[in-house]
Amino acid sequence: MYLFLTFGMKSDGITIKEIADLLNMSGSTVSRVLSGKAKKFRISSETEELVKKTAKEHNYRPNQIARNLRLQKSNTIGLVIPDISNPFFCNLALKIETELRAQGKLILLCDTHDDSKIEKESIELLIDRQVDGLLVAPVGLKGDHFKNLSKPVVMIDRYFEELDIPFVSTNNFSSSYEATKLLLENGHTRISCVQGVESTISNRERVNGYKSALQDSDKNIIEVIGSDFTIENGYKSALKLFENSQKPTAIFSLSNQITIGVMKAARELGLKIPDDLSLISFDDQPYFELTEPAITSVRQPVERIGKKAVQMLFELMEGKECKSTLIDAKLISRESVQRSE
Repeated sequence: MYLFLTFGMKSDGITIKEIADLLNMSGSTVSRVLSGKAKKFRISSETEELVKKTAKEHNYRPNQIARNLRLQKSNTIGLVIPDISNPFFCNLALKIETELRAQGKLILLCDTHDDSKIEKESIELLIDRQVDGLLVAPVGLKGDHFKNLSKPVVMIDRYFEELDIPFVSTNNFSSSYEATKLLLENGHTRISCVQGVESTISNRERVNGYKSALQDSDKNIIEVIGSDFTIENGYKSALKLFENSQKPTAIFSLSNQITIGVMKAARELGLKIPDDLSLISFDDQPYFELTEPAITSVRQPVERIGKKAVQMLFELMEGKECKSTLIDAKLISRESVQRSE
């Protein structure tokens, strides 16, 4: 799926030639005034003022396509994300679009449906359309198709450790460690983890944070289940966990979508949160404050990630170097965690 988000593209209004005809001037004189070169070409202040006044009255807009061709820039940034229906990526795209619009840039958005083949095709499409740079939340195990790209790239949320491509992401390890530690401090000894796509770096770091917290507290019962970041995965994984004789007293789910699935399964099983099951979600959503009970969650710094990614990409486009960045998330304590007896 390809979404085209554009702004500031109004094309009606008078042309340079029409202004020149109205004022009985040469097109070159009008062009020089409107491109800010009146003083350089010794054009009188009276002529400059008249040209500008006429252009404003007749809604003159510069020909951005012609200008971009001259400058060899499109003022367009390609954004590639795995799943626009996922609230996290939808919100991230919104923050990035807002930041780029403030910088006078257009955005061309591609949804890869968590498919590395579609991702590769999308990147090729964006480069063919002459985007100035790429912001990508990648999928898959390998990033070979990111090598030797002709456009600067910054990865967001997900990244490949073996590639020399700058990235900005949540500090998934420390955030998961802190969330698991909260469950341990509330007396939980059997804490299960419902993960997302196992191959992604964000998932691996979250799982590693969960495991490390358990190991540091001498709680060696580690249980990781799940296969993707969907509601269905959360639902099926939770049902499977409660088929065991050793049922969890707490679940740490690694995405907001997974959390919804876990909540659905708990309701079907007649389990009350937090009386029968404590629950923490990695990735906060506004509706988690409205659920009954309100869900304790790890709030990712989406706005900061979006701003930092845009800043890093602009630095690359200017030929500067930039360092990869991990930004700490915030653990929001609500009502879904209760002390285990």
